[in-house]
Amino acid sequence: MSILIKGVLLCAPNKHGLVDIYIEDNTIVEVSSAGKINVEAEHVVDGSNHIAFAGLINAHTHAAMTLFRGYADDLPLHEWLTNKIWPLEARLDAETVYWATRLACIEMIRTGTTTFNDMYFFMEDVAKAVRDSGIRAVLSYGFIDLFDEEKREVEIKRTENFVRFVEGLGCSRVKAAVGPHAIYTVSRDGLIWAKEYADEKGLILHIHLSETKKEVEECQKEYGESPVKYLDSIGFLGKNVVAAHAVWVSDNDAQILGRRGVSIAHCPVSNMKLGVGRAMPYQTLRNVGVNIALGTDGCASNNNLDMIEEMKVAALLHKMSGDPTVLNAHEALAMGSVNGAIALGINSGRIEEGAVADIVLMDTRSSRHVPGYNAISDLVYSSTAAQIDTVICDGRFVMKNGVIESEAEVLDKVKKLAFDLVGRESN
Repeated sequence: MSILIKGVLLCAPNKHGLVDIYIEDNTIVEVSSAGKINVEAEHVVDGSNHIAFAGLINAHTHAAMTLFRGYADDLPLHEWLTNKIWPLEARLDAETVYWATRLACIEMIRTGTTTFNDMYFFMEDVAKAVRDSGIRAVLSYGFIDLFDEEKREVEIKRTENFVRFVEGLGCSRVKAAVGPHAIYTVSRDGLIWAKEYADEKGLILHIHLSETKKEVEECQKEYGESPVKYLDSIGFLGKNVVAAHAVWVSDNDAQILGRRGVSIAHCPVSNMKLGVGRAMPYQTLRNVGVNIALGTDGCASNNNLDMIEEMKVAALLHKMSGDPTVLNAHEALAMGSVNGAIALGINSGRIEEGAVADIVLMDTRSSRHVPGYNAISDLVYSSTAAQIDTVICDGRFVMKNGVIESEAEVLDKVKKLAFDLVGRESN
């Protein structure tokens, strides 16, 4: 397939201007000033009155938790997990996870996300849902051994089986990762195995890290050091690690993360909603060279997968430090796009020649884009996902003129499955 987008306003960190974008197969072949590309293309898109930005990258989520949207709100994190979420998750099955992930993919497409980094269960069915949706994902089975040797061996087998499954799936948009859940759910031996296996296979390591003060205090009590120092002491940290949250990290922790090349998936909306007690130390981490991406977390703790909302909230949260220059709109857009691509090791997150063609078109014929002094400021601070009308992932339309195939079927299916799961009927 070939696509020519004509006369669109490019909206990228520190780049702007009217351009033509030419796509062949799944690759951006040329980006030139508007009117400069003269080729025959199978699809020609009029980009006037639109901005184009790279498909957003959700660096940490649990896609199938769309099932739990609004189910257990306004609770402390550990009570929320142990009393509400984990008991319901124990009742999940493969079919339910497949359709819940399909729903998540539709929501992500509508909100401009073309790639997500996911950790959950029934991951073979998550992989099938991603394949069928047309978008891109890095997927890890949620490895939880609860410090039990027998369970650890089961989790190792499940992880290896899932990696083999993805290798045999034959879909370049789906990549496997290794997902040890957290230091409080995975043993030292489990963490070391995960690190060694990920390094051997060249895979991303996806883990929750220092999300709450309680997690840090319990680690100090058990091991005499912070979660970051503990992971560093066992050789876990490295450039292939994507650590979600990193809220309760010290200056010394930040230095370690920077030296090891760890990427952080910042999840401000989820952290605020769960009341984790402070903001991730953005400026400290950035100053020591940590790559900071952006994630929504799951719908149970965020209630949506809207990365446009996430960019704005991130920027506003850190300005509460008293410095309105912290985390400007350009940085927020980079966190939601190219920084996520760096974290996941994928050739996406930017509209440049040679990058994969993951592109979002947003209609600017809205009061939110008038007068239109600064396209990036308008995107981050003014826009809503409702203005997105076309999304291209891997050189294919996954939404065109506001239409996503099979959307109504997916929504109806998930409603039924969700109410069946919680054992009550819809109103």
